[in-house]
Amino acid sequence: MATNHQVKSSLYQAAALCLLLLSGKWAVAQTPSAALLVLEKSDKSMAIVDPASLKVVARVPSGDDPHEMVVSPDGKVAYISNYGGADSNLNTISVVDLVAQKPLAPISLGALRSPHGLAFAGGKLYFTAETNKAFGRYDPATQNIDWILGTGQDRTHMIYVSEGLDRIFTSNVNSGTISIIEQVMSSFPPQARPPGGGPPPNAGPPPGGTRKTWEITSVPSGRGSEGFDVSPGGKEIWAANAQDGTVTIIDVASKKASQPFAVSVNHANRLKFTPDGRRVLISGLGSGPASGAASNGSNLAILDAATHKEIKQLSLGGGSAGILILADGSRAFVAVSEKDRVEVIDLKTLEIVGEIATGKQPDGLAWAQRN
Repeated sequence: MATNHQVKSSLYQAAALCLLLLSGKWAVAQTPSAALLVLEKSDKSMAIVDPASLKVVARVPSGDDPHEMVVSPDGKVAYISNYGGADSNLNTISVVDLVAQKPLAPISLGALRSPHGLAFAGGKLYFTAETNKAFGRYDPATQNIDWILGTGQDRTHMIYVSEGLDRIFTSNVNSGTISIIEQVMSSFPPQARPPGGGPPPNAGPPPGGTRKTWEITSVPSGRGSEGFDVSPGGKEIWAANAQDGTVTIIDVASKKASQPFAVSVNHANRLKFTPDGRRVLISGLGSGPASGAASNGSNLAILDAATHKEIKQLSLGGGSAGILILADGSRAFVAVSEKDRVEVIDLKTLEIVGEIATGKQPDGLAWAQRN
């Protein structure tokens, strides 16, 4: 027979479970096998959205000042950069179990501060560290940071890693540059033998050789270079220059930049290619037109990648940030940070076809496809 204590304990547990399910604040429903993830910066949370219903099905704490996010290839773990600004003391990347919908132990970056841009490649997590003018790499298998490389540029912000892992690109906001980091073979000269040891004197010094190293070329782009993307096939880098209201195109092979051209959005924040490489989407954090550009108050510009001409401008109602385009090229999601929502764009009709109500100040977006 149950004791009074056991009955009270059971009732307490049941009541606690009901409160959790009814609260609507944190996890309330199972994560869909394909889900849109939205960072809600001011709420310090990550929303899990069912892309079919466009409804938030769960929320998980994200850590302080969440900005960017990336998901492991199996769709089970999300990594979130806790930014805090270029001179902050924040030095963690939050980790979320998407199946259990709960935060895991955060990754401590030690002396590396202000993590922002994230990329997952070759089974490892790459991240920028603005305060240190560097980027690093974290190995989830060993739970260690196994590589750090300085760019020498101010506010190393976003990062892209090639499929072959031999090229890395970063945007550097205050330096107004895009860094091209390439793995190359470098020769080194013969080494002198230590005194008092080794082969006979007439044998000569040990031969030189070659080794893999990294070469960094920082290409001027424009003031406030921030959001950027690499064209399908990897031939071009398109960089949005927030303070200039322009876009710069960099040829990867020659490392040469084109003459920047104006875009209509104010404070261009993020830039993404469609999977077929035919179009480019650019969001703007500002509410008005960019300096010197014709605009109807748009927050999203859609460009023809071949001609560099704007196909359409969309007014999303407020300053906009994160862009996510589905792999099949059917839809784009754009975070309207000023209005606490995410707009859904049909990429065939180029019209707004849906809206997701979010928490405060949505920004970084990611797609979780669970295997």
